[in-house]
Amino acid sequence: MDVLSIRPRGPLDARVRVPGSKSLTNRALPVAALARGRSQIAGALDSDDTEAMRDCLAELGVRIDARTDPWLVEGRGGLLDAPQRTLDARASGTTARFITAIAALGPGPSRIDGTARMRERPIVDLTRALAQLGAEVEIEGRDGCPPVRVNGGGLAGGGAVVDASRSSQFVTAVLLAAPFAERDVCLSLKDGVIASRPYVELTLRVMRDFGAEVGWQDESTLRVGAGHPYQSRHYAVEPDASSAAYPFSAAAIAGGRVRVLGIPRDSIQADLGLLDVLARMGCRVERGEDYAELRAPTGRLRGIDVDMNATPDAALALAAVALFADGPTLIRNVVQLRHHETDRLSALEAELRRLGARAQAGPDSLRIEPAALHGATIHTYDDHRMAMAFALVGLRVPGVVIEDPACVAKTWPDYFAALERL
Repeated sequence: MDVLSIRPRGPLDARVRVPGSKSLTNRALPVAALARGRSQIAGALDSDDTEAMRDCLAELGVRIDARTDPWLVEGRGGLLDAPQRTLDARASGTTARFITAIAALGPGPSRIDGTARMRERPIVDLTRALAQLGAEVEIEGRDGCPPVRVNGGGLAGGGAVVDASRSSQFVTAVLLAAPFAERDVCLSLKDGVIASRPYVELTLRVMRDFGAEVGWQDESTLRVGAGHPYQSRHYAVEPDASSAAYPFSAAAIAGGRVRVLGIPRDSIQADLGLLDVLARMGCRVERGEDYAELRAPTGRLRGIDVDMNATPDAALALAAVALFADGPTLIRNVVQLRHHETDRLSALEAELRRLGARAQAGPDSLRIEPAALHGATIHTYDDHRMAMAFALVGLRVPGVVIEDPACVAKTWPDYFAALERL
C-alpha cells in the first residue's frame, strides 16, 4: 500500500484555490441532464464522485462533454433511455441516491449498485418515499442497502413522508426528480427531523436556478410544482466549502493565515459554517466578495462544545484542530457520520488515539481531550476526508504518515500537492 509522509511547517501565509463544489456539481449535473436544451456547467469538480455521476447519466442517454470547462450537458427534457447495464455509483453516496430517484423517470428498469461499502449504506428510507410517489422500487441488497432495482415508468406525485434523520440526500434525491411527476409533490419530513438541513437549501437553490418551482410549505414540508420542468442555462459551480475546510484548518493548526479564493460572500454551502466554529476557538475570520480568510489565534486555541449536525463533513477537519486546543472539544449531533465511506466516528476515535490523543466516540458524538502527541501511520479506510483531515496533524507533529493517499481522488485529486504548496 502506498503511503505519504507529511512535512511539518508553519506559520502559513497562503492563497489557495480549491476545486469546484462536489455538492453543487452532483446536483447541477442531473438537473441539467433533465432540462430541455444544452447547459454549460462552469467550474465543475472533476473527481471520482462526479465521474460516477456522469457515467450513470450517460447510461441513461445523456450526452456530457467534460473535456473542457465549461462542461456541456445535452438535456433530455425529462425523457431518458433505459440503461443496458447496471448503473455503477462506485463509492459515491450522492450518485447512488440521486440516480435511484432519477431512474424512476426512465422508460424501463434500471439497477443501481456500487462498491462493497456502498452495499452497507442504507437506502431504504429513499425507496420508501419513492414508492409513495408511485415508483416501483426493489432493494436487492441486505439490510435496506443497494443494489436497487427501479422499474421506471415515471412518478405519479402526490404526498410522501421521508425519514431524513440519517441523511438529507434522501430528500434531495426525491426533489431532483419531482418536477417531472404527473402532479405536485408534497414531501414531509418524518417527525420534522432532517440531518444536514443546509444541504437541502443548496438543492432548492440549484433547482430554482434551473427554473423549478420548489420551496418549503412549512417547517417540515416541501412542495414541488408539476409542470415546471428544468430549463437549460449556464451554471457556475462555486469552489467547494467542504474542501476549503482543510486549508482553513491548516492555518488554525500551523499558525499564520490562509485565504481561499473564489468563495462568494453570499454562499450558502453548509461547511462554511466551520469558519464560525473556528472563530469560537479563537481564530479570526475575514469574508470578502470573493474570498474567505482565516487567521490563527495569537494565543492558544480553545476547546469547545459544538453541534455539527448542519456541517458534518467539516467535523473531521475540526477533530484535527481540536488536538491543539486548550481543553476538551465535544462534537455533537453527528450520527450521520456513521453512514459515510466508513463509520467516521469510530474511525476518528481509533486514529486520534493512534496519535496519542484521548478520544471517545458516542452514538452521535466525539469527545477529544488533547494530550502529548506523537507521529503514527494513519489508516484512512478508503475515506478521502480521513486522509485529508489527519494530514493536517502532520503540519505540527513530526512522523505523521498517511496510508493510501490516493483515496483523496474522490473529491480533490490534487489535495496533497496543494497542501505541500501552503
